[in-house]
Order: sequence, then C-alpha cells, then structure tokens
Amino acid sequence: MLPDKDGPSGGGGVQDSPGTEDPSVTLFREYLRLKTVHPEPDYDAAIRFLERMAEELGLPMKKVEVCPGRVVAVITWVGSRPELKSVVLNSHTDVVPVYEGHWKYDPFAAVKDADGNIYGRGSQDMKCVTIQYIEAIRRLKAAGKRFSRTIHLTFVPDEEVGGHKGMETFVKLPEFHKLNIGFALDEGLANPTNAYTVFYGERNPWWITVRCPGSPGHGSRFVENTAAEKLQRVINSFLEFREKEKHRLNTSECFTLGDVTTVNMTMVKGGVAYNMVPAEMDVSFDLRIPPTVNLQEFEEKIKAWCKEAGEDVTYDFAQVRFIFTHQTQFQLASSHPRTHCKVSGVTTGLPAIGFSPMNLTPILLHDHNEYLNEQVFLRGIQVYERLVPALASVPPLSGEE
Repeated sequence: MLPDKDGPSGGGGVQDSPGTEDPSVTLFREYLRLKTVHPEPDYDAAIRFLERMAEELGLPMKKVEVCPGRVVAVITWVGSRPELKSVVLNSHTDVVPVYEGHWKYDPFAAVKDADGNIYGRGSQDMKCVTIQYIEAIRRLKAAGKRFSRTIHLTFVPDEEVGGHKGMETFVKLPEFHKLNIGFALDEGLANPTNAYTVFYGERNPWWITVRCPGSPGHGSRFVENTAAEKLQRVINSFLEFREKEKHRLNTSECFTLGDVTTVNMTMVKGGVAYNMVPAEMDVSFDLRIPPTVNLQEFEEKIKAWCKEAGEDVTYDFAQVRFIFTHQTQFQLASSHPRTHCKVSGVTTGLPAIGFSPMNLTPILLHDHNEYLNEQVFLRGIQVYERLVPALASVPPLSGEE
C-alpha cells in the first residue's frame, strides 16, 4: 500500500514553505509528475510542458512526428556562426513501468523527504537531465551569453522500449540531418562516490527471445523432446556465460561494468494448462555487449547454444541490432569520442558522450524508490552551465572554416 497523499507532493513528504524551494527543483518535480510511463506514456503532456519551456526560454521549438503519436521535440538556440557544427543536448521523455507496491511514495508524486531526496520514476533516468539542460540554458540566456555554435535540445520518445518509434526513425529523416550535429551529450549513470561518470563507448544492447518448440502431450506422461527441456538447456548456457562474465568483473582490478557482457533473463513464456505439456516455450534475455567484443563471433556463440539445446530452437531480436564498426577511445581534455554505428542501413559517426551529473547517489534507474537529492540536482545545473558554453564555443575545426 502507498502512504496517504499529503497535498500535491504525495504521502509522507516534506512540504516547503511557499517560496523556499528553488524554482528549478519545483520545475523538476512538476515534470516528474507527468505520467510518461510505459505502456501508455502521456506524451501529449510532455510536449505541452516542453512547449511552455521553449516559450519561457524565448526559443523556437520544432515538433517532428516520426511515427503516429510519437513526436521528437527540438528546441534551438541559434549560434552566432550557425554554419558551424552544432551541439546537441539529448534526453528522452519516457520512463519505465513501476511496481507501486514496492515504492515508499507514489512514484508520480515527486515526494521530497526531510533529507531533500526527491522520489519519482524518472528522477535519475532521465527527467533530471532534461530539466538541468533547460535550467542551464535559462541561466546562460539570462546572463546575456551567446555562443558561436548552435545548441539543440532534443527530446525523444520511446527510448525505454528500444527507440524504434523515436531516435531510430528520427536519424533517418532530413530534419535530423539539418541539425548539422558536431557533438552530442546524452544520459549517463549516477555514481555513489564523489566522482562523476562519463561514458564514451556504450555497450551494445541486444534483446533476444529464444523459441523452444517441443512435443506436446498430457501432463501425466514422460513426454520426450519437450520444449521445457530445451528451454532449460538454453537458460543454462546463457546463465553459465553470465557467471563467467561476472567472475571476470569481480577478479580484475582493471575492469568496470562496461568492460564485460551482462546477461539477464527477463521473461519466460509458455503453457496454457497444468495438465498439458506445451508445444513451445520462449525465454527472453537482455544482453549488454562491450564495444570490444566481436558481435559476429558473439552471435555465432548464441547460435551454438541454440543448436546444443535441441532441434528447431531459434532466436530473434526484439530490436534492430546496432553493429559497431569502429570505435576510438579518447582523452576528455584533448579530443572527442567517436562511435561509428550502422542502424538499419543508416551509418552515423557523431562524437557523443553519456553523462548525467549525479554524484554521491546510488544507481537506481529502473529500480524501486528511484530518487535524486535536490542539492545534487542543483549542482548538476551548475555543471551544465560550465560544460555547455565550453562545447558551444569550440573554435572551428578542420573542414569547418
């Protein structure tokens, strides 16, 4: 059961006296209350909110309907030299589902507790960053700043379900190419220490469903060649590999999570009755594969596991596979990250880093009781106040003169 609600903030939270809460925090909490949650995200509410933000900033907003009911919003601050490559600040408007019974507060009430922790789905992933972008731009404009490079704030739908009706479609459209992107910032992760984490080579997400057909029959018999037996062998293969990768991570002082392949079994389907052996059972996995892994060789491994599991075991992907063809590492002080990837026949090579300014914060994205402390949130705005001008003021590079 959720606590009884206590005013607009929800149950058990601490109410600030009128005028005492920082307006940026108030705006953040307002955005958290928008139920852009799957499976039926209220994208219309998000677009209305962003339109209001654009009006407050005095900047134009373009809406690109990439699929029916799926709109990418782009707020643009034109630079003094718009012919130069632009800087993109990207965020997504959707959030993952919640199990309300596991939350201390209503996950869409944006409750703030006595320690200043703001609870809400999307508080870390990634509505915080959206508001930090907006508030940093607001402060820079109020200070009379202007930069040589154009800054685009892009807000995409459906990131949490693979981006098929969001960024994946947007990158194929002329509206995307007209942005003339030179560098992009996107989401990162919280860091429990005093440090910030920056991602420059994101792992490749593979969502795979393995289908195991078998002989049906009555539940009272020892039916041979069942789907469940094949399913068990598939699960064993994936989870044994998982344990090996976990062991690699735990025994190497040099490895971080981004250096290994994570494997998690996320769904199992099959069967219609207690007394009927099913003709098919399916199991789904979420894999995150480092850029250092040869993806063709890894897929051969999956094929081998399916073959070993039994006759006619197949697999398919729930999303388009991102095939990394090249990646270079970089030093933040001297050069840019660059990942070339091919998506459904579209090749991009845009320098980008993943960064969410959340230090001293446990990693709670997609978890119960996701929260972000208001002071960490406010410091993040200050980080972007320094970072965005640095990026938007980079002198013309080779080929831009």
